[in-house]
Amino acid sequence: MAEPSRDEAERVLTRLVEIPSFSGDELKASSYLVEAMGGLGYDRYEVDAAGNAVGEIGETDAGQTVVLLGHIDTVFGDIPVRVEEGRDGPALYGRGSVDAKGPLATFAVAAARVGSEWAKRNSTRLVVVGAVEEEAATSKGARFIRDRFDGTQEPTPDFCIIGEPSGATRITLFYMGRILLEMKADQPMMHSAGPNPGVGTNAVDLWNWIGGYADSFNRDRNRMFDQLRPSLRDLRTWTDEAMRDLVWTKIGVRLPLGFDVDAFLGEMWDWARERVQEQASPPEPPYVRGADASPQKLHFGDEELRLEFRFHGYEPAWRSGRNSALVRGFLAAIREQTSERPRFVSKSGTSDMNVVGPAWQCPIAAYGPGDSSLDHTPNEHLHLDEYWQAVLILESALRRLA
Repeated sequence: MAEPSRDEAERVLTRLVEIPSFSGDELKASSYLVEAMGGLGYDRYEVDAAGNAVGEIGETDAGQTVVLLGHIDTVFGDIPVRVEEGRDGPALYGRGSVDAKGPLATFAVAAARVGSEWAKRNSTRLVVVGAVEEEAATSKGARFIRDRFDGTQEPTPDFCIIGEPSGATRITLFYMGRILLEMKADQPMMHSAGPNPGVGTNAVDLWNWIGGYADSFNRDRNRMFDQLRPSLRDLRTWTDEAMRDLVWTKIGVRLPLGFDVDAFLGEMWDWARERVQEQASPPEPPYVRGADASPQKLHFGDEELRLEFRFHGYEPAWRSGRNSALVRGFLAAIREQTSERPRFVSKSGTSDMNVVGPAWQCPIAAYGPGDSSLDHTPNEHLHLDEYWQAVLILESALRRLA
């Protein structure tokens, strides 16, 4: 079968961006991508039990397996899909064009250009995945694929590429970790003119405590990626029918490599016990029992003041090595296809690299066209020249793995 052309590559990308696929509602986009994989000459293609779009090139018993793990879901937002001409050539606008349907379409087309004949001749199996719910902090699709390729059901991958925008000439090898914390506090309803400052101060004081903890932790750490970085996601107050005042807050904390999350949570529980004047022994660690554990809850206090904590979405930070055949292949491919110097990137967010990296322990890197500063923005767009350049670079990098 003939290698997909640039026109075909742009049709796949444009149609994929045209189909809304917010987290939890990806089936239409997954079905389209699977159909497109069939048209591109994939040997096997399906929407799996998790809702992922999965296409394979090469034999199932090949000597090496390469998983190209992108994500097909997007954050909310309606950006009219269109191509506009600019100083840097044509650009495709639309939600997901950068994060991360551009990288996913790059995977789908580049693997097709490598082709089944090459894959079988070189005993290589290419598995392209458009995973669901990456943007929802559940990473449902990536966890399903991780558990499928567990070394028992299917061989652990020899290499993995994560589909995230970094620019066509850059490779991402590090993502910070994350934990999400929620606290709900409630106390008897009272007049705002009374001596008590109100239930909302519990959330404010928790935020200030976490900020102080981060300031202390970060004192001698100058690099952003070595620091603890909290963010206030939400805060609201209300009064219920039982005449109790309530406050709920959600706080995200970005974690550096090797951060002791149990020690952090242990000190938080001490803060909570002191706040409600509770004398009982604190809960025993470990508080985090693995990234896949169900959201955990802890309660403190009594009718006068009750605090409920919930923590979930834990992912440890992950750093991949530079000295691997995968990285060397990318460096050589970038030099071959462009005049630019390849660069390594570290990111302060998380990706599905945090999910599969600790389990697979294989050479892994994130790659994809697009300016990541446009992620989630109303101006999200991808330059089509860069997209095609990334297709050719990835094709070359995959061939070098043989």
